[in-house]
Amino acid sequence: YNRNLELLTGDLQGWLADGQVPVVMMSSDIKARGLADSLQSRNLNAAFVKEGALLRPGRITVISGELTAGFRFWNENWLLLTENDIFGMQKKRRLHTKNSGAQLQYFSEIKAGDYVVHSVHGIGRYIGVENVLVDGVHRDYLLLAYAGDDKLYVPVEQVGMLHKYVGNEGQAPRLSKMGGADWKRVQSKARAAITELAEELLRLYAQRKIVPGHAFAEDTEWQRDFEERFPYEETPDQLKAIAEIKADMEKPEPMDRLLCGDVGYGKTEVAIRAAFKAVMDGKQVAVMVPTTVLAQQHFMTFKERMQPFGVKVEMVSRFCTPREQKRILNDLENGQVDVLIGTHRLLQQDVLFPDLGLLVIDEEQRFGVAQKEKIKRWKTGVDVLTLSATPIPRTLHLALVNGRDMSVIESPPEERLPVETYVAEYNPGMIKEALEREMRRGGRIYYVHNRVLGLENIAADLRSLVPGINIRIAHGQMSEDMLEDAMIAFYEGSCDVLLSTSIIENGLDVPLANTIIIDGAENFGLSQLYQMRGRVGRSSRLAYAYFVYKRNRALSEVAEKRLQAIRDFTELGAGFKIAMRDLEIRGAGNLLGAQQHGHIAGVGFAAYCDMLERTIRKLKDGVEDGIPEPDPVLEISVDGYIPDDYIADPRYKLELYRRFAGLDYGEKDDLLDEIIDRFGEPPEEVEVLWRVACLRALCRLLHIRGISVKPGELRITFAENAAIDPNALMQLISEQQQYMNFKSGAQAQLIFRTVKLKTDSLTWLEKNLPRLAFD
Repeated sequence: YNRNLELLTGDLQGWLADGQVPVVMMSSDIKARGLADSLQSRNLNAAFVKEGALLRPGRITVISGELTAGFRFWNENWLLLTENDIFGMQKKRRLHTKNSGAQLQYFSEIKAGDYVVHSVHGIGRYIGVENVLVDGVHRDYLLLAYAGDDKLYVPVEQVGMLHKYVGNEGQAPRLSKMGGADWKRVQSKARAAITELAEELLRLYAQRKIVPGHAFAEDTEWQRDFEERFPYEETPDQLKAIAEIKADMEKPEPMDRLLCGDVGYGKTEVAIRAAFKAVMDGKQVAVMVPTTVLAQQHFMTFKERMQPFGVKVEMVSRFCTPREQKRILNDLENGQVDVLIGTHRLLQQDVLFPDLGLLVIDEEQRFGVAQKEKIKRWKTGVDVLTLSATPIPRTLHLALVNGRDMSVIESPPEERLPVETYVAEYNPGMIKEALEREMRRGGRIYYVHNRVLGLENIAADLRSLVPGINIRIAHGQMSEDMLEDAMIAFYEGSCDVLLSTSIIENGLDVPLANTIIIDGAENFGLSQLYQMRGRVGRSSRLAYAYFVYKRNRALSEVAEKRLQAIRDFTELGAGFKIAMRDLEIRGAGNLLGAQQHGHIAGVGFAAYCDMLERTIRKLKDGVEDGIPEPDPVLEISVDGYIPDDYIADPRYKLELYRRFAGLDYGEKDDLLDEIIDRFGEPPEEVEVLWRVACLRALCRLLHIRGISVKPGELRITFAENAAIDPNALMQLISEQQQYMNFKSGAQAQLIFRTVKLKTDSLTWLEKNLPRLAFD
């Protein structure tokens, strides 16, 4: 600090002598005042300025602000320095977005033409949103078509009763007949099978809890110091995931947690902290990755973070010589290696951990069945943390129904932009333009093809398209030295294009590589396509991804769905949705064996999950009825809907209706602010819709069953477990005793004769219902 201050003093004296006017920006008022005092003690004319003129000749002005880099206009006589310019990069500030749990709502993303499951009426087809005039009031309804000519108009506040139908791939479900017994019979059969499955899952879950594990100690001072050295500010999701993992590690039973986070969203840092915690408690850590390239990357990252604290990190992979491997494994067996990183090489018999405490598995879906079985045997009694951007459907399913614990990181890194994605037939002109554009801005390009034999021909084609282009080839059949040489050449920038197989799926983090072309995209799996797109866009530059398929070739239905999904999900943090779509494309029936196959197809995967989760909760908690309390019914005749001239897109309408239906009372103002930000000032109809949604959310809090407003009468029905303050209720009744009376009983009711009501019923309820809550 003092050295930096000395250099700053010299620079400031020079600028003042040249007639320049320096302004110094610190990240807080406290730091700004402190710097001004330090400069004054060094005989410089410096002042902390909160308000007023910043530029005063002969004076150094110190202010507070959020800029991360200074600047100077050469035709002006002033300049700005920031805290980062003086003291180096401080912790980066990220723009935090509130996590609204959207990662689990993929099955609610319904568009016209989709099959849906209504919890009462069964499987229908969603037609769209229709505005209907009923008793002089305009309301929006969701229109569903059922077997025959049956139609169902669902009030928008009941949107929570709908799930998107996900069943077997390529098979359209049979539409239910409204009011028929078929749907009840299908549900009944599924419920019986689900109860059996839930008992089995709970048995497995309980067995895992019974196996003794190691209860790690609470964080040490070293842990806090280690975490402070992370050069960025953690996102809220990262902090939440870290807290959940540490809490699991401190329990006496073994941890089994899935950490879901998009490519480059900070999963590795979470794993590093868990590994450091294990090492601080005297345990060893194994980090298993699917590829040698990823092992090398993790080795560099773990070593850089942990070495200053004396933690011994080693790696075994085919990049190591047999002699090096022997030395490392010998040190491991003697307890001299704290963290060992490697591919499935770690599963071989000569790898012996005398005191393994934590196993980290990165990209679980890339391991084969045999390897997973070995891992399963190996991890008994050991804490396990699995990292994945696109978890395989079975893993995802078990996490969704509480078979294992899951943390999700959704917050994107600051300044990250979504990748510009194109899906098209192969076109030499498009490829040439993509290559030349990236080269013009000094960047590098990944070009992926799924067959080793075709790589040399593609290299020749690319050289003819762009003469002088520098291309290196990389694939798994090359020798270790040649592969490493190609990777390093690309990383360091001595070649323009890395032409490879999908070996780069989990590869080096190359911030300057911001274009990827995937040739023969129809031949890759959805999660593979997504992972490969994640190789680019890892900086603040706009990145491009081209998914090209053969010309004049008919795509299979599955390939078409995959490419459509990769085109649909371009937003940041789409990994979770990709996993959900993968589940839909591959079909849900093979998740839990043939016994469950028909039941999943019969009721749809989302409804199946919902039933299974409720059954598990019922068995686990001993609650007789797993059915949640019904939503409050509000019968208030007001014009509340979303007009087409405010929001035309039916998908956004449906999303907003879902948000209104599930509104939390404490977040009502946040939702209104978001609506204004996204769509502009709402018309009266939307404002009324929001007011009714707030009232419904309050009724949930107070356990009010329903509110009915009729000419001359307002009736409030309370649930048995109503959470209202009896004193406040008595006060309200005494104020209106001529017009109000209270009926006690199983469903108590407050009845108000509104003949003398000076305001409308909605305004009266908004004013008086909050009074009934306990302080």
